[in-house]
Amino acid sequence: MLDLKLLQNDFDAVFKALQKKHVDFELLEKLKNISLNLKAKRQHLESLQTEQNADSKLFGLLMRERKDTSELKAKLDANKEMIALVGEEVKSIENDLLDIASATPNIPDDDVPQGKDENDNVVLKTVLDTPKFDFTPKEHFELEPSWIDFERGVKLAKSRFSVLKNDGAKLERALINYMLDFNAKRGFKEVNVPYIANKESLFGTGQLPKFEEDLFKIEGEELFLIPTSEVPVTNLFRDEILDEEDLPIKLTCYTACFRKEAGSAGRDTRGMIRQHQFDKVELVSITTPEQSKKIFEEMLSCASDLLTSLGLPHRHLLLCGGDLGFGAAKTVDLEVWLPGQNRYREISSVSNTKDFQARRAKIRYKSDKKNILVHTLNGSSLAAGRTLIAIMENYQQKDGSVKIPQVLKDYM
Repeated sequence: MLDLKLLQNDFDAVFKALQKKHVDFELLEKLKNISLNLKAKRQHLESLQTEQNADSKLFGLLMRERKDTSELKAKLDANKEMIALVGEEVKSIENDLLDIASATPNIPDDDVPQGKDENDNVVLKTVLDTPKFDFTPKEHFELEPSWIDFERGVKLAKSRFSVLKNDGAKLERALINYMLDFNAKRGFKEVNVPYIANKESLFGTGQLPKFEEDLFKIEGEELFLIPTSEVPVTNLFRDEILDEEDLPIKLTCYTACFRKEAGSAGRDTRGMIRQHQFDKVELVSITTPEQSKKIFEEMLSCASDLLTSLGLPHRHLLLCGGDLGFGAAKTVDLEVWLPGQNRYREISSVSNTKDFQARRAKIRYKSDKKNILVHTLNGSSLAAGRTLIAIMENYQQKDGSVKIPQVLKDYM
């Protein structure tokens, strides 16, 4: 959540920074005015309570001395009613403030470029040369028909579901195990979490309330299928105060992920690029502000080196303000080369949310007897389905078969 004190104290700087994300001026001005009004109302309430406490003590003293208390009692009664009235006003303003603040995005870093959308993202570097073929490469859904069954996926659920079979199923399982082992060697400890999360968890990482339409909700309960394991893994520490010496905490986790893909009608309707259910291995770090940039680079290197170890050409893409996610202060996407499409496609997204999620989820650490908000970071390492697609397309043979990368052979 946005630092409201920063908004109150330096509105112009916050507005200038959030212009990168094209946040409306009137929204921020309204947020500032509500927060200042809340501050004033709280001060008024505190002064009323202080006055009430002092008068209550005086009332007790007068009673013991058997003096007239009628005037003071009338004042106490009137003040009590005023405290209740102002208290309700404070609660109402707090709710209004929470509604607006929870829908206001994170402030982007200074080095995030200006831009409107994905066309304005900046390529930082490319890794590995793209493969050359002496034939026209095919897309993944044209290769190895024994690996992916789209028709039965639709039959079992609906469109954007698929069934992996035979070596396709084995290869995805091999990828997941390889990714977890690779991340563990980089210092990320493995956890296994539920695939269902409550509202508090989804609010903590920023999916609620703004992105509820993209979530699968459990009917009759305030529970949702997770869109990414970032949600449960980050929220392991919700409402906790950690010890500074335990930081950074670096975790990796495999889960299935579930997304309605709202607003993606007509996009990537063929194949496995955009599914309602997909497997992903995630990296999550909880750290101090001082370590935040270093951990970001470690996570980015981990995901990029994983792709390199699989022999998959890819590039690093710094997202511009207009394409930057709601909770992110900075994001670098990794895009893998898909010969069948003759283009790069996102396969990982490494983000630093700084203290934005920590403020929502109340994740802190103790340092010199002070409770300080942590920085949280997350990144895909990797989306298993898209990695499977990338292997199929980059390792395809003229006869339509697919070679297996050397590092995965022991996992098969």
